[in-house]
Amino acid sequence: MPENAYDRLNAKLKHAHMLGTVSGLLGWDELVNLPADSSDQRQEQSAAMAQVCHKASTDPKIDELLTDLESKQIQLNDDQRVVIREARKEYRRSAKLPTEFLQRKARLDSEAYHAWADAKKNSDFSRFAPYLQRQLDSSREFAGYLGWAKNPYDCLIDQHDPGMNAATIAGLFEELKIELVPIVNLILASEKKQDPSIFKGFPIAEQEEFLKEITASLGFNYNRGRIDVSLHPFCSGNGADTRMTTRFDEDNPLDSLFSSIHETGHGLYEQGLPLDQLHNALGEAAGMGAHESQSRLWENQVCRSRSFWKCYEPILRARFKKQLADIPSDDLYLAINAVSRNPVRVDSDEVTYNLHVIIRFEIERRLFDGSLSVKELPDAWNALYKELLDIDPKNDAEGVLQDVHWSDGSFGYFPSYCLGNMLAAQLWYAALDQLPGLEDDFEKGDFSRLLDWLRDKVHRHGKRYYLKVLAVSATGQPLSPKPLIRYLKDRYIPLYT
Repeated sequence: MPENAYDRLNAKLKHAHMLGTVSGLLGWDELVNLPADSSDQRQEQSAAMAQVCHKASTDPKIDELLTDLESKQIQLNDDQRVVIREARKEYRRSAKLPTEFLQRKARLDSEAYHAWADAKKNSDFSRFAPYLQRQLDSSREFAGYLGWAKNPYDCLIDQHDPGMNAATIAGLFEELKIELVPIVNLILASEKKQDPSIFKGFPIAEQEEFLKEITASLGFNYNRGRIDVSLHPFCSGNGADTRMTTRFDEDNPLDSLFSSIHETGHGLYEQGLPLDQLHNALGEAAGMGAHESQSRLWENQVCRSRSFWKCYEPILRARFKKQLADIPSDDLYLAINAVSRNPVRVDSDEVTYNLHVIIRFEIERRLFDGSLSVKELPDAWNALYKELLDIDPKNDAEGVLQDVHWSDGSFGYFPSYCLGNMLAAQLWYAALDQLPGLEDDFEKGDFSRLLDWLRDKVHRHGKRYYLKVLAVSATGQPLSPKPLIRYLKDRYIPLYT
């Protein structure tokens, strides 16, 4: 038996965490393996696990142990104080949520996911609209339980990125948008363009082998992780068991490759958290903005760089001799960094990507302040795409139904992508400054120095720092869009002028 209150608290937290990992595996399996007509049972399984997890996380003994430890703060070290701070926050949150609500929410998430998949397949928003309305209502109910009834959207943002709110994000996004739109217009007006249709007939089995080779070279540990196929790429689990997914298209090999690298960035973060602390705040990520900074840095700053492709272009050509025989190196690199008016966020380039996120943020704010109804959503979506990207989505699947996130009520998550891009750029320039010759490493296929640096600056801290403090701790500068604008100019203006 644990000898002191802190050890006993950790034992309770570990029990709750392990139950959560079981629930997470059910969710992963639903998106990867579940037979099409078995969702009804999965809804009940998920609801049952929600009840069990909630009971464990609201164990009155956790409250007692926290109260005891909080009275002895002076005797605790800094790490222990972080664990207690976050455990108290989580306990209060969990204790305010009725079990019945969590069971109902688990069923809704499962129902809504399958409704979204069906609606997207048929490009028919009306099939998903009732479920989206239920998720909005559920999110408001959730915020009400936690005392955020007047500011439900801020509550949801805080769940993903503690310490952030809509007003702060709006200020950052507005500053970014002012600088970004002219860059986008300049590049899109360039005569230099690369048609992605140059890629044809890349066998999926060979694509899978190549992306596994790259993701392993970046540092992903396949002895504690795996990659599978799903409708929408994602990463789940933790450093003990990291589950990634991608998707394949024989005529679009870059999609599977870069989505896999993106998810590998998430996986590297999870695998960089201390393995013996996964059950508490020291083994938890700082938030989704921090998480996205890792996935976007590896996907873009590293793996779209010339230095990276000096190493991997010969390997790619050796694997796909016939497919790449008539594609010059400059055309290949331009295709890897192609900028276009793509209507789909996950298929878009990193120059226009942030505008896709800003559109979702503006829509979510309006959904929660009541100025936009679910019924009006497709028209509002299309209008914003026309305004910011001069895109007219062809249908609902290409437009408002393209993302999976709203099917499980993940409102407030989209801003994390753009916040992550900002932090990624800051980390990139800090790493270049502190690690001379870093890009020379990439030419040799060596990413260990960068990974070790990220382990030190970001991963090892767990949830010790929230996003804004983490940015200062890791880079010496407050979170800002300026490094992101600098990075986009540095990489893309020379390519397109």
